[in-house]
Amino acid sequence: MKHLKKHWFIFLSGTALFVLISIELFINHTRKINQHHNPDTGKSLIPDTNELSDSPQDSLIRYGKQLILNTSKYLGPNGLVAHITNGLECGNCHLEGGTKLHSNNFLAVSSTYPKFRARSGRVESVEFRVNECLQRSLNGNPIDSLSKEMKAMVAYIKWTGKNVDDKIKDEIRTREVPFLPIAADSAKGAIVYQTKCKLCHGNNGEGLMIKDSFRYVYPPLWGENSYAVSAGMYRITKLASFIKYNMPNGATFEKPQLKDEEAWHVAAYISSKPHPNKVFDYDWPVTSTKPVDYPYGPYSDKFSELQHKYGPFAEIQKAREK
Repeated sequence: MKHLKKHWFIFLSGTALFVLISIELFINHTRKINQHHNPDTGKSLIPDTNELSDSPQDSLIRYGKQLILNTSKYLGPNGLVAHITNGLECGNCHLEGGTKLHSNNFLAVSSTYPKFRARSGRVESVEFRVNECLQRSLNGNPIDSLSKEMKAMVAYIKWTGKNVDDKIKDEIRTREVPFLPIAADSAKGAIVYQTKCKLCHGNNGEGLMIKDSFRYVYPPLWGENSYAVSAGMYRITKLASFIKYNMPNGATFEKPQLKDEEAWHVAAYISSKPHPNKVFDYDWPVTSTKPVDYPYGPYSDKFSELQHKYGPFAEIQKAREK
């Protein structure tokens, strides 16, 4: 018996040590991710434009960053290159030039595109995806895939992911807020909006425009100058997650400023307001692939458009899994 106890003690001690080492490795791995470094290579996940040379390709990358951050300056109503968007910037949704972790960043684009997407029912290139965003999120028109502007944006978007590999691409993706057990409530969201959002985005979601310009300091959240109903942000799960981990200004994934339910309710409030009614006939060719929060039928399930828009979503998800 003493012999068995001795071996059991060694076994348990070894198991405990293994668990402690595993936890420490996980914490260190996560810590390095949060410090914006690839835990395997030690390289910064977010490349620095100051390291770019004066070569034609690097100059194109720098121009692409400017197009992302200042889209309206070049492509907006008074754009220097074209007048094809509504005054919003790509950077309104793709924060910090599309490099903010867990928030619509571009970091995994280079390692995942071209890829099949159910919304269009086709394999999409980065160029196709950029034009989709210009049309849907900026309620504008596409640009020539061979134009300097398209080449610049694609070059920049791919360059942002040059230090990202398959091992960590899932860890830097946009995080989703857990489903509420009830439907999101736009009336409750109105209260959140008045206390947390109105100061920047205005009483009527009109945003704050730079004087004598078609450019915004803070973007409109609804109305004719906002994103279209076919944009990803019109889906309440996408919007709630973006709000939770980015809003009000200064919020991050590690340090959010809103509770989950506040993010859901204010997302419902914003989505209850009018948005440009731009839709595309080719969207969701396979009905069963529509997301649980896609607010327009037809559906392959029995749930209403109202529930698909505001939830609760867990029972829709459960029915699909069956």
